[in-house]
Amino acid sequence: MTVMQGALAICEEDLTLPCRTDPELFFAEAPADVELAKALCQECPLRRECLAGALERKEPWGVWGGELFVRGVIVPRKRPRGRPRKHPRPDEVAV
Repeated sequence: MTVMQGALAICEEDLTLPCRTDPELFFAEAPADVELAKALCQECPLRRECLAGALERKEPWGVWGGELFVRGVIVPRKRPRGRPRKHPRPDEVAV
């Protein structure tokens, strides 16, 4: 069975996808949650279409098609909140 949701036709199987059952995960603040959302996308049969649609719509935020969008740009990972250290810790200094 196909259901119309907005401008998209969605079949019943699509309603069981992780992005449909737990959409908040795909807009999470915690870097670990974002990585989980990206991992869940890897096996999704709609991954390519999702990413293409997000690029076409110029999505500003969230995980789409296994990629993280921040301010409309694909970035490799989400930085944790807070300010980076002004001076690296001694164990982080490269020798």
